Amino acid sequence: MCGEYQRSSTDTVAVARRMTSTEPESPADARQAVRRALAARSGDPSWADEDAVGDALLVASELVSNAMLHGGGVTGFEVTPTEREVRLSVSDRSDQRPASAGRFDDTGRLRVGGHGWMIVCRLASDVAVAPLRAGGKRITAVVPLAPSAARV
Repeated sequence: MCGEYQRSSTDTVAVARRMTSTEPESPADARQAVRRALAARSGDPSWADEDAVGDALLVASELVSNAMLHGGGVTGFEVTPTEREVRLSVSDRSDQRPASAGRFDDTGRLRVGGHGWMIVCRLASDVAVAPLRAGGKRITAVVPLAPSAARV
């Protein structure tokens, strides 16, 4: 299940060159940070699948939007591109774990919003939610940058 794996915020993860940006003030800022990090990884943008880059931009938008709407604001943001994937980490002030809203609201109508976490879980190959010592949480999503046969 998406985000079920928790690790301590002090665990280390071997990553390629980490590109930390200041906390984005909007989902658009997050997308720009991802674009800059991917461009800095290689001067040739053709190394990454265009649809996969779009997935990474959407995941960054959803994580930042959710932190702003439900998490008390973004307290940390990191983009780490590697050869085959991009790792996106967003921290916020809330200790609550993300949850998907049902497809229908309490009245039986199709829900307009509330699908961001489902999108993140669908597009990321790995998602981890870790509590932070000072309070809040960090959500890390790994998005593949190559075409995937699993994506339909």
